[in-house]
Amino acid sequence: MPIARPNRSNGTQNVADSLTLEVADFLVNVLTGIYSEETGQPQPLRISVTVGMKPAERYLPDTPLTESKNYMDLKFAAGEALPEGVHFKLIEAVADHICETLFLQDERVLWVRVKIVKLAIAEADEQIGMTLTRERR
Repeated sequence: MPIARPNRSNGTQNVADSLTLEVADFLVNVLTGIYSEETGQPQPLRISVTVGMKPAERYLPDTPLTESKNYMDLKFAAGEALPEGVHFKLIEAVADHICETLFLQDERVLWVRVKIVKLAIAEADEQIGMTLTRERR
């Protein structure tokens, strides 16, 4: 059942419950890049994954893990589930693979957001990368 939340225009607004799970800022070495200095060896990427799910009706102290999603599934999708030896020309393709893996793992996943920062090309600690958000189709 939607929850009535304050809204500046008319006082209330119906907002559906949601559950957002996150795993942020972990390092993964991935074969990626299009320039000669990037290809041939894995590059360090900092990856963050956020997943939106429909929550259980209520979470009690003894609610089993099956009512949510194991956070390690998010980390697996962005690490071990990436095919070994495959060169991704674009980090967008890495993000897309992570999204698809999470959609296949669990039909309750409504959307996935993947942020990837390419650490090897930063010159002054800036964050160079991209964020891809996909909804279940």
